[in-house]
Amino acid sequence: MRLPGRLALAAVAGGVLIGGAVPAGTALAAPAAPAVQARGAALENAATGAVLWSRGLDTKRPIASITKVMAALVVLRAGGLSRVITVPAAAVSYVRAEQGSSAGLYAGDQLTVQQLLEAMLLPSGCDAAYVLASAYGPGVAPFVAKMNALAAQMHLGRTHFSNFDGLPVPTEYSTYSTPGNLLLIGRAAMAYPDFRAIVGQSRYHLAAGPGHHAYTWHNTNLLLGAYPGITGIKTGATKGAGYSVLFEAQRGSRVLIGVVLDSSPTQRAVSFSDAEQLLTWGFE
Repeated sequence: MRLPGRLALAAVAGGVLIGGAVPAGTALAAPAAPAVQARGAALENAATGAVLWSRGLDTKRPIASITKVMAALVVLRAGGLSRVITVPAAAVSYVRAEQGSSAGLYAGDQLTVQQLLEAMLLPSGCDAAYVLASAYGPGVAPFVAKMNALAAQMHLGRTHFSNFDGLPVPTEYSTYSTPGNLLLIGRAAMAYPDFRAIVGQSRYHLAAGPGHHAYTWHNTNLLLGAYPGITGIKTGATKGAGYSVLFEAQRGSRVLIGVVLDSSPTQRAVSFSDAEQLLTWGFE
């Protein structure tokens, strides 16, 4: 089939491939689609914002701990990364009660906001998220309101936060976004050097010091060190969201950012495989 010179769209393997202008008289041959299992996914050129491939780009889905990227954005916009905050006992009891992922924080420890961001983003510590929300709301409810206000300011009309950490509270589906909206959140967060530095680490060690215990936090994003060029960003998993990951990678001067939502209900490795498939397709 020959198409006139215009923006070419080709449906491929349940997703949408978005190409550039095709000269008149040129035969359109769609490249092989990336083998992605995720129910929602997207890949874009980070420099231009051009979406290269998507599935359910505007479909709302629960996003689990990818929520913490927006929480980090609220904190980074407010500033004060050297501010020292005391970990309240409520943060520790909250994680235990909700059975959330934890950075293992000790009540009474005094940590900087920078250190708490490490604890929230690497091991996906819901305790660290609680501490930051409590301090920057101030209070968790005002903090969530700030997250939603920022989403509105960013014109993320299909995103809503019911909590600050992505736990299924009050329900599995009360916090949600779309692949398209998450790409915008990811790009906004990666524009902050402090955020990039944190999510680009495989691990972070904090030696014991005045006012706090020693901590070692490992990044849940196992793409780091396993796939060439990965620079971040954040994983997420709940029963409703399945295994998901928001990611970025760079090769040469080219930067791609993508997301896969609900790659598998049981196997985290599938979300990483989906991300690798998308990136390999995008770079090649």
